[in-house]
Amino acid sequence: MLQQLERVKAKWGGKSETVDNWLLARQRLLVSYCALAGLNTHNSSLPEANDISEFCENLMDYLSTGHFEVFDMLVDNDENGQALKHRLYPKLTQTTDAALEFNDKFAEAVTIEQAEHFDSALANLGETLEERFGFEDELIEHMYASDAASQVTHRVPQ
Repeated sequence: MLQQLERVKAKWGGKSETVDNWLLARQRLLVSYCALAGLNTHNSSLPEANDISEFCENLMDYLSTGHFEVFDMLVDNDENGQALKHRLYPKLTQTTDAALEFNDKFAEAVTIEQAEHFDSALANLGETLEERFGFEDELIEHMYASDAASQVTHRVPQ
């Protein structure tokens, strides 16, 4: 996931401050995810509550930014944009629901019963996030493809 993020940043970074900030938030989320996953693979105990809480905060911040600040900016209301919204938004909603479920289970406190399912829940969330990032990257690509197309069609001949 981090390699994919680096490719996206290399391709689209520097073109929009909003997208750049969002990708930085994705990086923070991935770093905290990797820290949790890494802690858990080297140690049979549950990660510290602070680490889980920090990850959940990063997760909620990232999801909120996407839904409330970025998604609509990335997709025009033209026919192609509407088709993309129709195809991707339900999938993004499913990934949001899965992330919210994880947050609801683990953000505040982890019971002994929950602890035994933490590893698998974290792994499932990682797969969900990877899928989500792919959808988001499609939205980013659409925005820049639409911008490039509009610049070509609106260019005044010299």
